[in-house]
Amino acid sequence: MVENTFPLRDAAEIIQALRQRQEVALVDVRDEALYAQGHPLFAVNLPLSRLELKWLDRIPRRDTPVTLYDNGEGLAQAAAARIASWGYSNIALLNEDLVGWQKAGGELFTDVNSPSKAFGELVEHHNHTPSLSAEEVNALLRENVDVRVLDARRYDEYHTMSIPAGVSVPGGELVLRVRDLAPSPETTIIVNCAGRTRSIIGTQSLVNAGVRNPIFALRNGTIGWTLAGLSLDHDQTRRYGATSETAQYHAAAQARRVADQAGVLRIDKSTLARWQQEATTYLFDVRDGEEFSTGHVPGSRSVPGGQLVQETDHYASVRGARIVLIDNDGVRANMTASWLAQLGWHVAVLEGLKLADFSQQGGWQPQLPSAPAADWVSPSQLAEWLSQGHTQLLDFTTYANYLKNHIPGAAWLLRSTLQQQGKSALPDAERYVLTCGSSLLAGYAVEEIAALTGKPVYLLQGGNAAWRNAGLPTESGELNLLSPAIDRYRRPYEGTDIEPTVMQAYLDWEYGLVAQLDRDGTHGFNVLQVKQEDVVV
Repeated sequence: MVENTFPLRDAAEIIQALRQRQEVALVDVRDEALYAQGHPLFAVNLPLSRLELKWLDRIPRRDTPVTLYDNGEGLAQAAAARIASWGYSNIALLNEDLVGWQKAGGELFTDVNSPSKAFGELVEHHNHTPSLSAEEVNALLRENVDVRVLDARRYDEYHTMSIPAGVSVPGGELVLRVRDLAPSPETTIIVNCAGRTRSIIGTQSLVNAGVRNPIFALRNGTIGWTLAGLSLDHDQTRRYGATSETAQYHAAAQARRVADQAGVLRIDKSTLARWQQEATTYLFDVRDGEEFSTGHVPGSRSVPGGQLVQETDHYASVRGARIVLIDNDGVRANMTASWLAQLGWHVAVLEGLKLADFSQQGGWQPQLPSAPAADWVSPSQLAEWLSQGHTQLLDFTTYANYLKNHIPGAAWLLRSTLQQQGKSALPDAERYVLTCGSSLLAGYAVEEIAALTGKPVYLLQGGNAAWRNAGLPTESGELNLLSPAIDRYRRPYEGTDIEPTVMQAYLDWEYGLVAQLDRDGTHGFNVLQVKQEDVVV
């Protein structure tokens, strides 16, 4: 079989396209922990190991200019061949990979969601977003001052650890919910996240919207709280409630004003249909996921507004594409769009919607390429085979899931390792059975394992979930790892056991992002400069 060959694309060409706001899909196909060690600002991470699960929704048009790279691991060529088989026609490899990027004057950014985090620092730099230290906020709480702590992270992050007295109000909900949570203009509002970005954006959202309360970001979030030696709460369940009609009315007017000031467009359904024919166009419903499930516009994807601003690259992976936002209240789409416009996106709010347009129920379902045909084995049959020996079970789930709970005898494997090492990555066996949480991802590896080994390959029906549901035994721990644990970069702000030096290093990195943006010169950010005393409502 002749291997596909793909042209090389110079970094200078991509840098120029970014500056001209053309469509650019610059894709790092390494596993996330390697991507987080250094990548171009607008490079998105779509690992070869999990390519099928994310690609089609994040880069939906088959004619998009796609440039793939790794850092010498030998993964980009394989990824290019894979997406070519799905009908993508404008594929290139980055000339000299990351070395070529740096030779062209491009910066390498560490961590993940770097565009949004760098933007947050730029917002604070230009607006001097008000903030208080952990010690100052703690003093307010101890003195029983009239204060509300609003946690702008996802609910699951809040539930893991939170500031005492904090209430979960994810960032996209803040402007809509704040008046009911703090009805008195004398109440001091503290917005926090785990580090810096979401508390800065959340606080500045309230300032931009003209909320008259004293408003402050908790400087450095739960990291700053921990470094100050203060205790966090755990397993809290406080959340925002229903929004009053008056609060929604005022919030909608203010959000519309901010969006107009940022240059947000307004389109109807006919214009949306035309955009979708012309260019890459993402359609996001920025309400809470439960609201989306109750009823949404067909073809839209559920991405709560705060997370869309924080992790834009995880959803809109073609820089220079168009983004269209939906809500049913006139607040969340406008506020989210105002930030995306400042982030350099061509963004619009879909207007003229009626209740009947929110006709589809249920959660969002990703697009997936067809998986190869596979022979299935039931959990009970697999249990019998494993007891007899000569069968090797390969688990393609995440490392975290494997560590927590897996089938006895299962070996954990990344498909990137399989690409790099081939047959030598695999233990000898007479037959192989593949699994993951549901066997979805594992199904895409069937043909590769069969070609490498020449042995029968089966797929576990229903995956690890079916095994557990059958009441069969499991085990935990690093018992049989065939790959390094690089599938996910552990954020320095998640969990409760991060070393203080790691947390401080993360904060220091964030503080340096504005200077790095200046050196890179591709960002196209345009920050609205608004101070609370300047807002006329």
